[in-house]
Amino acid sequence: MVKAVVTGAGGRMGSRIINFISTTEGIETVGAVEQKGHPLVGRDIKENFEMGKSVVIVEDNIAKCIDKADVVIDFTHHETSVRHLETAVEKQRAIVIGSTGFTREEIKRVHDLARHTRCVLAPNMSVGINVMFKVLRDVAKILDDEYDVEILEVHHHFKKDAPSGTAMEMARIIAEVLGRDLDEVGIYARRGMIGERAKNEIGIQTLRAGDVVGEHMVMFAGIGERLEFIHRAHNRDNFAKGAIRAAKWVVSQPNGLYDMQDVLGLRD
Repeated sequence: MVKAVVTGAGGRMGSRIINFISTTEGIETVGAVEQKGHPLVGRDIKENFEMGKSVVIVEDNIAKCIDKADVVIDFTHHETSVRHLETAVEKQRAIVIGSTGFTREEIKRVHDLARHTRCVLAPNMSVGINVMFKVLRDVAKILDDEYDVEILEVHHHFKKDAPSGTAMEMARIIAEVLGRDLDEVGIYARRGMIGERAKNEIGIQTLRAGDVVGEHMVMFAGIGERLEFIHRAHNRDNFAKGAIRAAKWVVSQPNGLYDMQDVLGLRD
């Protein structure tokens, strides 16, 4: 039985993960964490989630419960996730991180730390979106430089980072295949007399509205035809299920940094 600590337990993702763990074989919640001052701190999660006779008190510091766990499932904030990874390394626990918005310095820190424990870091943990990542890689290889690339993402108006981590991963994958530097060719806004579109541009556009869980569209547009690849998340359940799948997988892996391509066996 895999024993998990869930951070961000009162959030949109944390709460779904806890609920799904309660009905998933081979894994159980043994700890939960929220930020200091959160109303859940000090309460048993069974009061808020369908956990049967579970007695798991929500803590305000991961150090108070990580010793019980095999793995941490973290959907919090990029700065907090780095600190949780540091604790996971110190305690030699595996960790699954679904936070987005990491700075370059934080990503470097994650890479350095992950050499000393088992870490899955993925901007999107749904099976469907990770299949799409693989498809985009294959399509970009085939189409090469002959098609313009545009990415559009839509999320709820509560989302803090833009573009989404998923859209940036799509752009990174395509740029890598095409041999382009995303920092140089990424275009995030267009307005006014901007002139003809540069051949090597990768457009990444953002919409925020209502309660949209997440939509991503990638267009490869040539002369006379275009291909469009679309993923729509109807709810957060697929993200939660993917995170749990990653948690059960990563505990038996050697130290290193992984993503959902590794978890799902999609790595080339």
